[in-house]
Amino acid sequence: MEWFTAPDQWLSRIVFQRGLAGLYCVAFLSAALQFRALIGERGMLPVPEYVRRTRPRHTPSLFHWRYSDRLFATVSWSGAALALALVAGAGDAVPLPVSMLLWLVLWGLYLSIVNVGQTWYAFGWESLLLETGLLAVFLGNDDTGPPVLVLFLLRWLLFRVEFGAGLIKIRGDPCWRNLTCLYHHHETQPMPGPLSWFFHHLPRPLHRVEVAANHVVQLGVPFLLFTPQPVATVAAGLMVATQLWLVLSGNFAWLNWITIVLALSAVDASPLTGEHPQPDPPLWYVVVVVAFTAFVLVRSYRPVRNLLSRHQAMNRSYDPYHLVNSYGAFGTVGRIRDEIVVEGTDDPVAHPDTVWREYGFKGKPGDPRRWPRQFAPYHLRLDWLMWFAALSPGYAREWFGPFVERLLEGDRDTLRLLAHNPFPDAPPVLVRARLYRYRYTTWHELRTTGAWWHRTLVREYLPPIRLREPTDTAR
Repeated sequence: MEWFTAPDQWLSRIVFQRGLAGLYCVAFLSAALQFRALIGERGMLPVPEYVRRTRPRHTPSLFHWRYSDRLFATVSWSGAALALALVAGAGDAVPLPVSMLLWLVLWGLYLSIVNVGQTWYAFGWESLLLETGLLAVFLGNDDTGPPVLVLFLLRWLLFRVEFGAGLIKIRGDPCWRNLTCLYHHHETQPMPGPLSWFFHHLPRPLHRVEVAANHVVQLGVPFLLFTPQPVATVAAGLMVATQLWLVLSGNFAWLNWITIVLALSAVDASPLTGEHPQPDPPLWYVVVVVAFTAFVLVRSYRPVRNLLSRHQAMNRSYDPYHLVNSYGAFGTVGRIRDEIVVEGTDDPVAHPDTVWREYGFKGKPGDPRRWPRQFAPYHLRLDWLMWFAALSPGYAREWFGPFVERLLEGDRDTLRLLAHNPFPDAPPVLVRARLYRYRYTTWHELRTTGAWWHRTLVREYLPPIRLREPTDTAR
């Protein structure tokens, strides 16, 4: 069975598995702390209503069997606890079949959440976490050397993530081809981080170098993952460096971190650590891994066809289990940034002298003087969807009205998603939303005003409404 394992990759496996378990923990924590307002029994898009109109075979989830907020909380916190146990090494402390079962349970619990999460979970990194998590089931533990075939599948996934992102850019917005996209990206990305303002003000020639380097790393370097060591390690190192650059410049949930974890699985640390003697794999395990590898390669047909298509999709799953998916990001880069500002008032009737008080969000821009915060890899789902809602009301048609209703009710769970509630004693009588155009301030403006953003009113997004009026009139 010498062909089957790569004993010199034992440290790479440990780093990958512990890192992935840590990201699982963040994902379950994000679900546990936000679900009641988003998809709970009294949430904006309640799970019970969703499962009544969908079939289990289309959205497999244990919540088709039964749903309650208590059960969802139990699933989320149990997933976080199991992930923490795997971070601590529980997977290596139990027999191989039990270790595989632990990883499979973790995958199944998160799949159950994603498949009832609706628009709040419609992000490419959800599928990426699930696909990576399923591969981890077959990577084994300290009872055997890391299977070469699964290590190959991890590189194949990393290849599709990076090469797919590179192709969607070069085929998409012309600014990627003329190397000017970063003139705008740091300012218009969904959720800027604390350093994004400074990245935006880097010299424009450096922005062009950044884009060119990105093309090299995403379109050329991925092929080197399948070359002998140490070339594959160098390729993985370049990807890690690029992803860390993205971590510093923005807030993209766990997308960058899971890509880093995948890249670390391709690093050969044997010159530093040597081989770690491990037992030969049992025959049943070899058969299972070979069968699973063949299954993944067959299922790769549609992602490969998507990569080769002139009409490449950016992020797509081809089955409800998110098994082998297509990935990509930022095929188009916005040139302007619009933000929705939500305000309330105690006045029973709106008039020109009405004093409106602004709600503050945790991650998305609001108060121009508030310095953006770092939240990734934690995922602020409401803040992300507010960015989409500013692009087009169509993205918010299902949930924006219920969101405003809960502000008018003073719903505690919804208010917990916000950084600032301007009505701590009683909910407002009226709530409205306005669309503003945001841009970064200049160095001079920052020094003189202390503001990171300058904003200008564009138009009304939602007229003032009270609790018993319809809330689906956003335009």
